[in-house]
Amino acid sequence: MRIGIVCPYSWDVPGGVQFHIRDLAEYFIRLGHEVSVLAPADDDTPLPPYVVSAGRAVPVPYNGSVARLNFGFLSAARVRRWLHDGAFHVIHIHEPTSPSLGLLACWAAQGPIVATFHTSNPRSRAMIAAYSILQAALEKISARIAVSEYARRTLVEHLGGDAVVIPNGVDVDFFAKAEPNPDWQGDTIGFIGRIDEPRKGLPVLMRALPRILAERPRTRLLVAGRGDEEEAVASLPAELRSRVEFLGMVSDADKARLLRSVDLYVAPNTGGESFGIILVEAMSAGAPVLASDLDAFAQVLDRGAAGELFANEDADALAEAALRLLGDPAHRAGLSARGSAHVRRFDWSTVGADIMSVYETVTAGAAAVATDEETGGGTGLRARLRLARD
Repeated sequence: MRIGIVCPYSWDVPGGVQFHIRDLAEYFIRLGHEVSVLAPADDDTPLPPYVVSAGRAVPVPYNGSVARLNFGFLSAARVRRWLHDGAFHVIHIHEPTSPSLGLLACWAAQGPIVATFHTSNPRSRAMIAAYSILQAALEKISARIAVSEYARRTLVEHLGGDAVVIPNGVDVDFFAKAEPNPDWQGDTIGFIGRIDEPRKGLPVLMRALPRILAERPRTRLLVAGRGDEEEAVASLPAELRSRVEFLGMVSDADKARLLRSVDLYVAPNTGGESFGIILVEAMSAGAPVLASDLDAFAQVLDRGAAGELFANEDADALAEAALRLLGDPAHRAGLSARGSAHVRRFDWSTVGADIMSVYETVTAGAAAVATDEETGGGTGLRARLRLARD
């Protein structure tokens, strides 16, 4: 099958959506499919052979963060050329409502279109205001996927219609088989995320750290991610700052090694999360997980069975839970075992097969519509597909 995937966010600044698209493309390529990904990217960005650049992106505030998006006449021309050259059997657009390549591809594409919605934002005034502009493009979508029940709820409440829920995928064995790094072992807490993005929650963890260190002074916090390191520890007493080690941006291999090494992985995110791929990666690596009780996180962690939850933005609750877990190796081992079993449902062998089933459904439906038109039949694609917009 020839598959075209549209990434709305810049390939230069990796995030959860880009990682999902990358892994999905590589999974299908390994199975023998032809895959091309269209994404914004700077001219000097090294790209995998399956990625086509649609040009540079510009930073735009979006969903509580800053997304690097690509839009305009030149981008539209590149989208049309990519669609023409690819002659795809199916187009898979991620975040089609964002003002980027996905919306342009929706307008320009012909044939079966699958859309994945990642955003969870129940109060999106922008999405409500833009509905009349988006409607014509969204009506062309053959099937909708939401990465979580909360992303599905956002879609239903703002745009109508429905979607099948297929979570983000992860290569479980890649994390499970990583070798721990001895330098990152022993009384360590891990955090991975953009340091200077408040919704990732590092300030909440920093507020909890003095209490944790007061009872367990040998504890170290390992932080992986980009941002202002001095500002991140500014709220800590000077004598505690040495207990925080910044690792900067890490490779996928080192991320896996970090998650395999820490005694506890903490995800203190404060909002705007529709899934929680880092939780899935941590469970894959066997790390005991402590996360804020966001709805999406609670779902990924099986309502606390596969990882512990604390009250969102409550630094005291975070500190109390972390101290209890750090002081109880047997309980951490139990969390690790339950997380390792639970996470198998997010492996690409399951998630990729579910997405391929959607592709096969819409392409079969498109072929049936073409046959109907040739023979004078009157059954339309939306009537044939349970996954379609209606």
